[in-house]
Amino acid sequence: MGRFLKFAHSSIGKKITMAVTGSFLIIFLIIHLIGNITLFFGAETFNSYVSTLGLIKPLIRVIEVVLLAVFLLHIYNGSKLWLENKRARGTNYKVNSASENSTFFSRTMFLTGSIILVFLVSHLATFFWRFNFYDPMGLADIHQYFDIVVYFFSLWWYVLFYVIAMVLLGIHLNHGFQSAFQTFGWNNKKYFPIVEKIGTAYAIIMAVGFASMPIYFFFFYGGSQ
Repeated sequence: MGRFLKFAHSSIGKKITMAVTGSFLIIFLIIHLIGNITLFFGAETFNSYVSTLGLIKPLIRVIEVVLLAVFLLHIYNGSKLWLENKRARGTNYKVNSASENSTFFSRTMFLTGSIILVFLVSHLATFFWRFNFYDPMGLADIHQYFDIVVYFFSLWWYVLFYVIAMVLLGIHLNHGFQSAFQTFGWNNKKYFPIVEKIGTAYAIIMAVGFASMPIYFFFFYGGSQ
């Protein structure tokens, strides 16, 4: 147990934890996007989808606990690695040197991750909390989840924040996807360019896919508030 904890707290241990938790979140985002696409098929389809999830609520709760643990591990280890790298660079580390030895995506991982965390808290407070626990408008009580989405996506400031967060998510995913493969040792010079292209395509699909929803609802459901 002692060796495991020592390894987990080592630099390579943190990187492996980041890669494993990041891979789990990458898969989760695909599933989450597929579910959210039902929004484009109208109120009946989306409400039915959310209600169906309610039928397996015990399983969903277990998945949510696992997701929370994964998120916390990812955030904790990401923060620790960022602090360790910052200390390692020292006070005389020059910005130009950083640009030469790293990419824009890698240098902004902590910043994009921090803003995404703020968005995640906001997202949980708006949709997750209202869908599952308390909706002051009473729409969740009558399973009108679609109308809750319409309400929030009619708020211009929320839509703007949402879209910006999705752009940053795409930037975060673009580097995270490739970094996970490198951590696992799958960085063969012959095949890694393909991994980079897949990672970029995945990041674009996730960012555009999620961002398209608030944009669609704002312009086609009368957003003006």
